[in-house]
Amino acid sequence: MAAKNSADEAAIRDALSRIASPVAGKSLLASGMVGGISIAGDSVTVALEVAGPAPDTTALEALRVETGRRIEALPGVAHVRVVMTGKRPAPAQAQAAGQMAAPAGRPKLPLPGIGRIIAVASGKGGVGKSTTAVNLALALKGLGKRVGILDADIYGPSMQRLLGVAGAAQTNERKRILPKEAYGLKVMSMGFLVPEDTAMIWRGPMVQGAIQQLLREVEWGELDFLVVDMPPGTGDAQLTLAQSVPLAGAVIVSTPQDLALIDASRGVQMFRKVEIPILGIVENMSTFICPNCRHETQIFGHGGAKAEAARLGVGFLGEIPLDMAIRETSDTGRPIVIDQPDGRHAEAYRAVAQGVLDALESGIADRPPPVIAIE
Repeated sequence: MAAKNSADEAAIRDALSRIASPVAGKSLLASGMVGGISIAGDSVTVALEVAGPAPDTTALEALRVETGRRIEALPGVAHVRVVMTGKRPAPAQAQAAGQMAAPAGRPKLPLPGIGRIIAVASGKGGVGKSTTAVNLALALKGLGKRVGILDADIYGPSMQRLLGVAGAAQTNERKRILPKEAYGLKVMSMGFLVPEDTAMIWRGPMVQGAIQQLLREVEWGELDFLVVDMPPGTGDAQLTLAQSVPLAGAVIVSTPQDLALIDASRGVQMFRKVEIPILGIVENMSTFICPNCRHETQIFGHGGAKAEAARLGVGFLGEIPLDMAIRETSDTGRPIVIDQPDGRHAEAYRAVAQGVLDALESGIADRPPPVIAIE
């Protein structure tokens, strides 16, 4: 057997010509499902395109796994990533009415063993999204749920610092990535795969592939919730996640100031366009109370996120204060929900977690999204 140091595209295409497509009834190659092949030494990435309405997701996942298995068996191949992409036609009724349909996206393949996936997002950076995500996850854990957290911020991963977890990720005998564990959470982050000071100078397709790998090649096990700390903004990475897995809903984090609220509104509209329910908005850094004189100062204003939630017609999950203790516990890897579980800040995060559960139980995830019309 040849040494595994260089993959051969001709051999890969030959393997793809021998795998039957469950969509077209022909081979992957003959049916045109192979959208692209990328080879970097012994690492291979294959994009499979699914046109039209997505077929049975179980069959698609089986196809993805089988394709990876066949290619990995080839000489010169050590690592394989198979990414599914697809385009859904705009609904005829929406087109006839001149309405904006949800953008084309990937077939939403479920993650085996995971009950609900919740995205924690913000329209801009610097609003405390990651701190909110990790304390929300820990609060859900405290309410008796089995919880994992995925740091999907490829360019600026922070979970390793927020949860005090170090070391490179390991793989099991099936070459699946093993998540780290902290305070009862299962944790995965790009920070476990590259050195902390490495600059991730990646273009969109590489970010998409990395997010898919963090989602689908990690041994998550059985979870009630997977909390996903999204990258800030409303770009390609956010759409990749929103359109590739069935998100139960999104939590939007914002500060009260007008500039942050503008971006938070964009985040709400993005999720609505891809038909993801909004579970609610959290107002972070809501108010500051001086630890010495107890004087209350509204550094970024106050109540803006609650007013914006009412304007947008989404729920308001609560206020988190701007407090030195939250910053200090985050920096030391012991989030406030763990470090001061009986304090008022931990109680505020538990209230947010309960609000998320209430929103899910109310059936908000089953309601049709608002129609966005072009005038």
